[in-house]
This record gives sequence, structure tokens and C-alpha cells, in this order.
Amino acid sequence: MVSQHIMQRIQRLQAGWVLEVDTFLSQTPYGYRSFSNIISTLNPTAKRHLVLACHYDSKFFHHWHNRVFVGATDSAVPCAMMLELARALDKHLLSLKDASDSKPDLSLQLIFFDGEEAFLHWSPQDSLYGSRHLAPKMASTPHPPGARDTNQLHGMDLLVLLDLIGAPNPTFLNFFPNSARWFDRLQAIELELHELGLLKHHSLEKRYFQNHGYGGVIQDDHVPFLRRGVPVLHLIASPFPEVWHTMDDNEENLDETTIDNLNKIIQVFVLEYLHL
Repeated sequence: MVSQHIMQRIQRLQAGWVLEVDTFLSQTPYGYRSFSNIISTLNPTAKRHLVLACHYDSKFFHHWHNRVFVGATDSAVPCAMMLELARALDKHLLSLKDASDSKPDLSLQLIFFDGEEAFLHWSPQDSLYGSRHLAPKMASTPHPPGARDTNQLHGMDLLVLLDLIGAPNPTFLNFFPNSARWFDRLQAIELELHELGLLKHHSLEKRYFQNHGYGGVIQDDHVPFLRRGVPVLHLIASPFPEVWHTMDDNEENLDETTIDNLNKIIQVFVLEYLHL
């Protein structure tokens, strides 16, 4: 089970993440199905959280029932990147958690959504099962614990959603003006790491993070949170990878160098954001 693997990887870390499994039933074109979001929080009592998120379900293809759709970019790689970030920054995050005992202000949260993909045809009812359930649940949960006027969504400082990552030569656009300064930081970090020679086979003419104005909203797990006022960075390859929703979205078509470079950029971004 993917969910068990995710939780086991997080539980073995020293930082002492607090895991919550949000399990629920939802109506689908194939009847009621069970879904489970995984929420991993470094310090649940911190007032604010930087949130990294992805979906861990794979697309269901009824007409390919004798073949296995892997969904490497969609969304195994984003899941792996988040787990690798938690592992690589484990000691830094442990120090942040220890420090938060005296100043519980800002911490990190990882969310792995279930049920992002549609079972048949994408629609408001057949898609985003996990995020559509979790966003209102968090909106009705007081935060910090015991608060009367604020909820868990108020505590989301920024939601960074990773999706369709792992193909060669991706470009990422900024979609929202209110998170533009954080997109600018990703651009600056990419340039800094390039100048330090820390990005492999990387060209400034083909930067990952591009300024082309603001793109239109792409339907994804950030939408239920965006509609409730949460600031969002949507890190999704644009255009989509050529292998999107095909049987070729597998390990053979991943670009390890690109994944490694993006890991470095996002890890530095998180360290900066958390003042580590």
C-alpha cells in the first residue's frame, strides 16, 4: 500500500512528525469508495504552517484493466520528492521542532491527498475527492487548538502543491499574484544554485521557473483551499508532460537530473522559508 509506505518512511525520521489519517467515504461513479488523506505535521500547535502537498492516488483506467498505469509524474515523483525532503532535512527539522517549544510560530506540514483523479470524466463531482473533503474539515477545526476565531486554514501560511513533475525540461509558471514573491524566491534560488554549479545539465536559457505573466487556474488539489483564501504556489509542469495520462508515464521516461535539481531548489526554498 502506498499510504503505508508513506507513513513508514515518515515515522522512521528523527524529527518526530505527528501523523493523521483522514479517512472518509465518498460517492463515485462506481459507488461509495473509501479515501484516506495523510497529514504529517512537524509541530501541530505552531500558529502557522508552510504546507507541501501532492496526491498519491493513480489514475484509474477501466479500458486498461489488464495493464498497470504507474503515474510516475502523476504523482509518484512529487510524493518521493516530499519524502526525500523530509529525510534530507531531518536534522534541520528536528532543531526547528526543538526550538518551537519556546517559540511555536512557524512549522512544516506535508499533505498527501487521496482521490485527486477522476474515475470517469473530470467534473466537480468526480475529482479532487481528498482535497474537497479536507479543506472544509480544516476550515471547521479551531487552530491553534482552543482558538475561537481562527481555524486550520488560517494557519496555512502557504500551500505549495507539487504535480506532474519528473519529465525532462519542465517549466513552471506563477498562477497567483498573492504568492508571486514566493515564486520569485524559487527563481532566485534556481539562479543561485546554477551560479554555484550545483544544478546538473542546467541552462539559464531553459530555466524551470518562468515569468510569463499569470497562467489560468488549473484544476488540482489546491482549488478547494484557494477558494477559501489560502495562498497557493501551484508547481505543476506547464505544458503537461507528453506522457500525461498514458501508459508511458513510467520510470523509464523520468529524468533523474531534473528531479535532483528540483529537489535541491525546493529544499533550499523550505530551509529559507523556515529560517533554518
